Amino acid sequence: MNTVMKTAVLGLAAAGMILMGGCGGSGNQKAASSGSGSSSQSALMQKIKKDGKLVVGTASGFPPYEFLDTSVKDRKKIDGIDMKIAEAVAQKLGVKLEVQDMTFQSLLSSITTGKVDIAISAINPTEERKKTVDFSNNYLEGKQTLLVRKEDAGKYKSLADFEGKKIAVQKSTIQEKLATSQIPNAQIVALAKVPDALLELKQGKVDAVPVQNIVGGQYLVTNDDLAATNIYFDKYSGGSAVAVPKGSDDVIAVINEVIKENQENGNIDKWVDEMTKKAVENAQSK
Repeated sequence: MNTVMKTAVLGLAAAGMILMGGCGGSGNQKAASSGSGSSSQSALMQKIKKDGKLVVGTASGFPPYEFLDTSVKDRKKIDGIDMKIAEAVAQKLGVKLEVQDMTFQSLLSSITTGKVDIAISAINPTEERKKTVDFSNNYLEGKQTLLVRKEDAGKYKSLADFEGKKIAVQKSTIQEKLATSQIPNAQIVALAKVPDALLELKQGKVDAVPVQNIVGGQYLVTNDDLAATNIYFDKYSGGSAVAVPKGSDDVIAVINEVIKENQENGNIDKWVDEMTKKAVENAQSK
């Protein structure tokens, strides 16, 4: 990767990120450190402490948030911004970390069925999702945009220009919801992972792929036949948060404390840069 492109993607990542401050405090610290008796702990906290591990669900294929680390012998190892947060939460809880990779649409059901303890996968805490799980404070925010083929760069000037077009999305994501609600008569092609959607775009089977701009910058570096549109979806808010079973306030308190600490000490900024570089290097070494 040349210096210009590396600088571009890091700039995109930094520009797209709005850190959400002030999400914690002495109350969180107290909740994280108190409750040594099991009667004062949630069922989830008791399970984590008993098992000695934190089981985290994620959906790889969404760099730089989570991706398969091809630089190690174990090609199943997942790295990324979200994995750094998961590691910090496990460390704060004093347990080992176990990561379960799955499709994005199965993440929340895996929480409610107890397959995983929590889910970290750039999840937008929508009101609909809050009906079944609870969420931590946001740890990152990003705008939602669209990628197109480079040959179509400049063709689209607004969301209305995509009317009736084929739009490939990752299933059960905020991007699917936004494309459905804000692009008139969009023909939605819902797929398991973002790379699947991008392949459809590259092959000319769809016209665009909605992505968060932090993720979009990553894919532009590794796919020189794609281009950004600089068109953004309207009225988007919510960012990325950690999903937790309902009734697990003590676990959420620990997660919020970890988020606050790593926002204030600059680690989340650092992880965005580091994981963007690593994901690009991994893609180029394949």
